[in-house]
Amino acid sequence: MNLSCDPPSPGALEPALATLNSERLNAECFCVSLNGDALEQALSAAAAATTGLHELLRQRCPHVFAARPVFVSPAHNQRIAALIEAIESVVALPAYRKEVLERSPQIARHDAGGARGVFLGYDFHATEAGVGLIEINTNAGGAMLNALLARAQRACCTPIQRLLPPVALADAFEARIVAMFRREWAASGRSGPLRGIAIVDERPADQYLYPEFLLFKQLFEAHGIAAVIADPSELQLRSGVLYAAEQPIDLVYNRLTDFYFEAEGSATLRKAYVERAAVVTPHPQAHALYADKRNLALLTDPSQLQRLGVPQPTQAALLAGIPRTEIVDGANAPRLWAGRKRLFFKPYAGFGGRAAYRGDKLTQRVWQEILAGGYVAQALVPPGERRLHEGDPSQVLKFDLRSYVYEGQVQWAAARLYQGQTTNFRTPGGGFAPVYEAPDLAGSPSASLRQERSRDSGSAQRAGQTCARS
Repeated sequence: MNLSCDPPSPGALEPALATLNSERLNAECFCVSLNGDALEQALSAAAAATTGLHELLRQRCPHVFAARPVFVSPAHNQRIAALIEAIESVVALPAYRKEVLERSPQIARHDAGGARGVFLGYDFHATEAGVGLIEINTNAGGAMLNALLARAQRACCTPIQRLLPPVALADAFEARIVAMFRREWAASGRSGPLRGIAIVDERPADQYLYPEFLLFKQLFEAHGIAAVIADPSELQLRSGVLYAAEQPIDLVYNRLTDFYFEAEGSATLRKAYVERAAVVTPHPQAHALYADKRNLALLTDPSQLQRLGVPQPTQAALLAGIPRTEIVDGANAPRLWAGRKRLFFKPYAGFGGRAAYRGDKLTQRVWQEILAGGYVAQALVPPGERRLHEGDPSQVLKFDLRSYVYEGQVQWAAARLYQGQTTNFRTPGGGFAPVYEAPDLAGSPSASLRQERSRDSGSAQRAGQTCARS
């Protein structure tokens, strides 16, 4: 039975909805979609304060917003939260920090001054079989775009609409974002209010997610914080104060992929960070502790975890939730090549899926590049799947889940829908997608749905009419 509501009789939705789970919803539910009118309203509200944002999103990011949401089970959400808690507890261990920072560039050992690092992105693959952490990023993009997206979702029938969180959560998320940056400022021992933020990336106006930079700028300014968007080479350090043009900068929201400020253009930012002329977040130490993919090898090696003093329950959570990862070297190369079809190879300093390869797609030329150094091999965990349209096998997209995390707490969850080897924003119907929690079959969804039907016996019939139009 599909859940597309095309066309049901009154009450016909209940048998399907009473047995809802995330797998069925992702395969058969087409009742929730990106609502064009609602998106237009949200974009218009943003564009009112940001000239050209509306058109820029259309031209620059035509596939940034997915056509459908993704559903996950309560059990998966619980496993994700538990795994994040386990990783955060290990990162806090002195033995772990010492080992990781000793093999990192010197700037990673510089005291960050209390800042934790905004927008950690924990990325997962999730299927009915379980959840696997793929990687952690320290400058995870998309948070503001996902807040915008949350305001533009509509369901065509009342029972499914009840699965959607209220739009007010997007407002609350944005308020938490501002509070997070102020928390970074205060945690760094700074006195007085946070007055000026620079959103910094290399050639920011050319970046795919430049529209999000504009949304951040608007958000900060709406809360009384001056904000500029700048290339790192545009920053100036004068008398111990960091400036972007004539704007004094208290805090840098760092979106660079020059994670250790090694490029010539990052020299001023590096100096400002080392001299504490401004708070920088996320910072090199956060990248070393979380995002270096060699850490995944450490977190999935039982003997290493034992040596670091990780408690047994935490070890169990890590080994169950992170696919086995190894650093590729000459000693294990023959074994890894023989088992390559079950592995995924990534540069440990990489990001965004660049130079990452499925083992079954490897050529000898690429294998030699991997052997040259700088790669990890991770046990292959299949991504989840989301069908966009009924009866169209070409429109079954893969998805991963991203948890935006600060101080160990999940602030927001999003998915990325895509076709191909790794996530991208080039797939029609793909892009960022909201994540909704499916009812727990061990709970009582059918009871609540029976109550819903008794209040609105015509909801299913109206749903069929609405779906037929969508």
